[in-house]
Amino acid sequence: MADVECRGTESALSDCKKRVSGKCNHSRGAGVTCSGFVRLVGGDSPCSGRVEIRDENQWKTVCDSDFGPKAAAVVCEELQWSPRDPPCTHANDAGVTCTKYTGFRLVNGSTACDGRVEVQVLGTWGTLCDSHWDLLDAHVLCRHLGCGFAEAVPGGGRFGRGTGPTWRESFHCDGTEAQLGQCPVTALGASPCSHDRDAAVICSDSSGALRLVGGGSRCDGRVEIFQRGTWGRVLDDQWDVQEASVVCRQLRCGEAERAYSPPKPERGTGPVGLRGVRCAGHEPSLTLCNTSLPESALAAGIAEDVGVVCWGSRQARLVNGPGRCAGRVEIYYRGSWGTVCDEGWDLPDAAVVCQQLGCGGALEAVGSAGFGSGSGQIWLGSVSCSGAEAALWDCPAGSWGEPDCGHKEDAGVVCSEFVALRLENNDSCSGRLQVFYNGTWGSVCSNSMTPQTVSLACKELGCGDAISLDPFPTYGTLPGPAWLDRVECGERHSSFWQCPSAPWHPQSCTDLRDETHITCQDREKIRAVGGESGCWGRVEVWHRSSWGTVCDDSWDMLDAAVACRQLGCGPAVSALGGAAFGKGTGPIWLEQVECRGTEPSLQHCWARPGDSGSCRHKEDAAVNCSDATRGRPTSSRRESLLVIICIILGALLCLLLALLAGQAWSARAGRRASERAWEPFPEALYEEIRYSPALEKQGRFSISGSYSEGSLTKTQAHYEDIEEEDGAGSAPGTGEQEGVDLSSLQTCDGHQCHHELQGRIWAIISSGAAKSTV
Repeated sequence: MADVECRGTESALSDCKKRVSGKCNHSRGAGVTCSGFVRLVGGDSPCSGRVEIRDENQWKTVCDSDFGPKAAAVVCEELQWSPRDPPCTHANDAGVTCTKYTGFRLVNGSTACDGRVEVQVLGTWGTLCDSHWDLLDAHVLCRHLGCGFAEAVPGGGRFGRGTGPTWRESFHCDGTEAQLGQCPVTALGASPCSHDRDAAVICSDSSGALRLVGGGSRCDGRVEIFQRGTWGRVLDDQWDVQEASVVCRQLRCGEAERAYSPPKPERGTGPVGLRGVRCAGHEPSLTLCNTSLPESALAAGIAEDVGVVCWGSRQARLVNGPGRCAGRVEIYYRGSWGTVCDEGWDLPDAAVVCQQLGCGGALEAVGSAGFGSGSGQIWLGSVSCSGAEAALWDCPAGSWGEPDCGHKEDAGVVCSEFVALRLENNDSCSGRLQVFYNGTWGSVCSNSMTPQTVSLACKELGCGDAISLDPFPTYGTLPGPAWLDRVECGERHSSFWQCPSAPWHPQSCTDLRDETHITCQDREKIRAVGGESGCWGRVEVWHRSSWGTVCDDSWDMLDAAVACRQLGCGPAVSALGGAAFGKGTGPIWLEQVECRGTEPSLQHCWARPGDSGSCRHKEDAAVNCSDATRGRPTSSRRESLLVIICIILGALLCLLLALLAGQAWSARAGRRASERAWEPFPEALYEEIRYSPALEKQGRFSISGSYSEGSLTKTQAHYEDIEEEDGAGSAPGTGEQEGVDLSSLQTCDGHQCHHELQGRIWAIISSGAAKSTV
């Protein structure tokens, strides 16, 4: 089967338009992620893999030519899964991801656009708990249902109690997703929820509704209006902040920050819904502005697509961290993402960010680009929060876009709901399973542990499939916390964090025998080649018993973050292409890698097989990662780094002082030498002092130790004899002028006499050096 073209409404893939055969080989077999006539083979779960259809008594693959989202939707529907759009938009790429959420609806409201939220999971309808339900999640649902945007998320059973199961899943949307199934989901550790806390939403009316497309949030982008059952572009030739203010107000996005005309690549191509509009700025809706302009007014200028940036477009996110609730802080402002300077960055500032993102409290305020250096604009600096603010931009801070710092000072946070897995006391992929929660590592109890749970834990750790759940026969009491118990993963779960469990509790079990010990297969191998360490270099993966490279097409920081985490090297510093660490050899295993940044390994990211021949080794991808300790939620690394820096600076300071002392000593000796250079000095006296055995022996002795009283007396007598000889054999006054005056040594102690005597002898020898050569 080739050239499959589905409308999306067919009941089976065989009903779609297709050719029975075509110029296609098995290297181009189509795949979807989802479980007759259609099956999925070779995926990470029952709902992912290569698409195969049964033709008589034989299974055959499907060519990826013209295999798009609609065809994938039919496959997923047949397998009772809901399609999730693929992460790339290349026309010839095959592959989609399906989600277990097969339906969404609002129940018991006054209209189809308000009510209690209900979600269908594999054919069963149930309600959602409102514990983590917020406006961003509600915006995604309203847009998906064609109900505009979310106006409110009332709680307390506003629309009555539901029936059936209450799903524990918490969605973590950023507001830009097309449906809830595309948002990150967690359920691990969630408390039981009754129908008194069913989630609800009130959406805006879609009649005369507006939307903003192409931006980074629901509150910025190109303006479109919904009229006569379809979305249309808004065109104008004099678009300014007055019209933009009406749009922002209608969308409940606050005040307008900017009105603009999108650049050519971002302009729309669909039907025009509104051409020419003049607002006074106080209208509640764009349709209430003057939209009946004469043709002469429109002919005066060129009507183009229009866009707005509203105050409500501001967002915060954490990037380049080991999980959703840890990473570098970035703010979306005026249509672009930027970082925050760590000047004055502390726990109250971090607490506001964590609370704003639904990540609990703050465990650590990270500075000095602890999660890697960002790029682009640095939006805020000198932030000074009290900890009670609703958003980071509500805190006192310096002027937007004007901090006096660089990206090496980017701020980050580690929040209390940051979670991670590890195997303790192991050197490969076996050991005691532990989870990081609320700032500490704790055990995972083995009660109700299923093989699927162990398998998902191994995959989360990048260790392939599970081999065994190992019993631990030792009696005793657990030395630390045990955070989780009764983790029950099933076939419908694709991630360890989506599995239901007992609520978080530090004493979920107390007996050593209840700890979980597992053994997994070898790690999904990856290495960095060509750098000076294993944390930076050309990325190579192990597949089919050989090492191969990764193509740099679409290679970015999200992909690099996954690679660095898989390498055990902490956050990614940069994603490099163009064979930055030299060309590899052998096969190119992966192309068009598209990671979300949260996957445990590159092998879990969406990618095309590298056997298409469209990529060469001159395009090999590479990474530059920080060291392995940078991704840990602790400040010990920075403290150790400060100690090392202090030691180095101290050593350099000592060296500098020693050099300065030496120069000062030489300068002092030189001055004394120059002062005496003009005086007449008997050659015979110089020769006698210079070669006196007693003086030479005494000089060597005096350097290594202090003078005793006897040795000092002998040395003094020796120099008195020299003075007498000098006085007898010299011209009158010469001996008195050049002799060594030892009268001051009669009252000094031994150590002081040593230094004064040594200095005077050195001065005499230095002044005589101009007259004699040793």
